[in-house]
Amino acid sequence: MIKLINIVNGNIVLIDLETPWVEKYRPQNFSDIVSQSIAIENIKDFITSNNMPHMIFTGPAGTGKTSTALIIAKEAIKSENYYINVLELNASDTVRMEYVRTVIKDFVNQNVMVGSNTVKFILLDEADNIPNQVQQALRRIIEKSSNDVKFILLCNYINKIIDPIISRCAVFRFVKLSKEKIIERLKLIIKKEGIKISPKKASEFYETLFFISEGDLRKAINTLQMAVALELIDNLDLAEILKISGFLDNNTFNKLILTIKEHNLNHAKDLIESIENLDSRNLIRQIINELPSLNINPSAYANLISFIGEIDYRISQGSDEQIQITALIAKLIRYSEG
Repeated sequence: MIKLINIVNGNIVLIDLETPWVEKYRPQNFSDIVSQSIAIENIKDFITSNNMPHMIFTGPAGTGKTSTALIIAKEAIKSENYYINVLELNASDTVRMEYVRTVIKDFVNQNVMVGSNTVKFILLDEADNIPNQVQQALRRIIEKSSNDVKFILLCNYINKIIDPIISRCAVFRFVKLSKEKIIERLKLIIKKEGIKISPKKASEFYETLFFISEGDLRKAINTLQMAVALELIDNLDLAEILKISGFLDNNTFNKLILTIKEHNLNHAKDLIESIENLDSRNLIRQIINELPSLNINPSAYANLISFIGEIDYRISQGSDEQIQITALIAKLIRYSEG
């Protein structure tokens, strides 16, 4: 679908909303990767040395791990030979014992490389979701693979990768992107797409997108495209942008904070129950961001932070969201000095 929007500088601007912008603006070379200079420089050294190890890229979502892995493969393999020498897998969906013993093992052993000095790559996204027993089988394949086969494992939590695999790989840590870098990339996309942002609300708009993204550039870009698709840009409806992203709009959230400051648990409970499609974990993020304004008793602060972590864990394990959020509100009221 192509959507007609404003006339910019006398020209009719058509915005492509069918193509995901995270793919359209995916980095195509190392210089496009944002805020990962230490990792990228070391990776480039490995590539130029012709002594590339197996690698693990670890760090939060949306920081460039997958893009970097794809760039490495494209740098090392000519485009006409790319698809026969690269195996890309989402490990959380695919990599189980039978798959390791058949598809991955066969790919490692088959001799389909074309051209001199060609390397085969196996890219395992979300590798931290592979069960430990399957990782053990994968480890044996990694240690027996030839120098012409390189594994790149991508994960959010390296502590979920078994030590025998970590010891066989060079580990590169990707960091969350800063607000400045995320806003810089969003402005570039907005300029290329010909989107007009009201100067009066631009700063608040970018602040909102960064808050929603939490340092995840992919989430920030997806939110921007969703806001354009739902026609929320013309009037910059920030409340609606927050709502479609699973957060409370500022008006509702401020009412909730007021009930905490007034120590009115009944009103807070009624407000929580009135919220449709409550995303409790996003609400917890909003509450944490607002803690400085709640005047929490300093002696209770550590206990409160620990309790917030416990509530988040309970919710992640399937506990009733309203009950858990109400318990959190009660604790905030108890520790708030108004």
